[in-house]
Amino acid sequence: MTEFLKTGLTGIRTVFGGGNTDGDAWIDTASATTTPREALIQQVAKWQLWAAIIHALAALILGIVLFAAPNTGENLGNTLFSVASGIPGQALLLTIVGILANMTALLLLAVATMAQEVWTWPFLVLIVILNGLILFTWGFLPAILTLVSLIYPTTLMLRDVRAWHANPVSTKELRGRMRGVRAFAIITIFLVLMSAFTLLLYLVQLPAVTGGRTIITGELGRLLFIGVVGVELVLVIFIVPALTAGAISGERERKTYDLLQTTLLSAPMFMVGKMESALGYIVLLLASAIPLQSIAFLFGGVGETEVIIAFVVLMVTGLVLGALGLFYSAQTERTLTSTVRVYTVALVLCFGLPIVGAILFNNAYGNAISGLPALATSSPVRETLAIYGDMLIVSLNPITASFYTQQMLIDHQQIGVLQVQLASNGATIPVLSPWLLLTLIYLAVTAVLILLSIRRMRRNVL
Repeated sequence: MTEFLKTGLTGIRTVFGGGNTDGDAWIDTASATTTPREALIQQVAKWQLWAAIIHALAALILGIVLFAAPNTGENLGNTLFSVASGIPGQALLLTIVGILANMTALLLLAVATMAQEVWTWPFLVLIVILNGLILFTWGFLPAILTLVSLIYPTTLMLRDVRAWHANPVSTKELRGRMRGVRAFAIITIFLVLMSAFTLLLYLVQLPAVTGGRTIITGELGRLLFIGVVGVELVLVIFIVPALTAGAISGERERKTYDLLQTTLLSAPMFMVGKMESALGYIVLLLASAIPLQSIAFLFGGVGETEVIIAFVVLMVTGLVLGALGLFYSAQTERTLTSTVRVYTVALVLCFGLPIVGAILFNNAYGNAISGLPALATSSPVRETLAIYGDMLIVSLNPITASFYTQQMLIDHQQIGVLQVQLASNGATIPVLSPWLLLTLIYLAVTAVLILLSIRRMRRNVL
């Protein structure tokens, strides 16, 4: 046990740069060649990452309490999140989600800090304002942990406010991409495919929703919306990895990677700049398809909430796939290799994971939100574990997450938390709408993948 703890502490010190000399850290330690500004940025980012780890540990402890001692967990949840009290288990579950949301925000803030991004300060202010609001209006006590953990790094940032500026890599990449023909050709093909599919879906579904001379317009609008978002999701899965899979390996193949090392660009600034340029193009693709989604409003059956959730799911899916492309591009020497790897992971994530979930948990989550017995067992513990395990698997897949989010919204008018009944003993437990977990997990994974890419790039320099 002592050796295990020693190994764990050594790993954490290595990751954050303490006593590390071989370039394996996510954050460089200050050296004789480090400028005061660079040393300040490294120290701020290190504090923010430690704050994220503390939040992750707090969420883990509360999760253990939720399963091991439900009564204690319920009382603790009511204390930590007073506005959600009164419903069994809901307060503690939402508390865990809130802590994980703050952890994800801190990870993204650390990445922005390391890259000296201009949006670091607005993002920091947004975190503080939101946590202050939920603390004083909803009684969310864990917000105190977030606010306190930001005090010291923020005071350090105030010493050199001008250290954060616009990223030159993203500016250059976006200008270069939008001046070429390829970017507009991709957008054109993207919209043509989506328009053709929308028209085909309309022509196919029109007879099915027509009863005599009466057309059920709400049903038709919902089908069109689901079809458009589904095609958009598939196209995002296939287009986005190609935007970042050659970000680093392409520089090596063009023999310009060594030249980049002679510039004043840091590894975080380069990585985040590449990610921002891809993100800007992703936003353009998604925004160009909004008029097609809005066709559903003409028929009804779809509200603004569904459009917003669909955009969020598409956005975070594009983010995590873009970060995955960056990660493999930093790991491999050839663009073809990194492209094959990222597409393999994307296909497994989108099409292999649902099969694994069905085998392991027998659609326990889907049955639970549909009012059916989640699992053929007399043990409430096994049934609860099956529901939450399947909920996690469902939330890792953008396709299944979108499907069950839509089902929960239509059947129960819920987009956050739903109480489901256990068939084993009749008790109720809270479950989350999959899009919430998907957003949190994908944003956290995006930040971690960027950090790992930065670490790999630094190792290649040394």
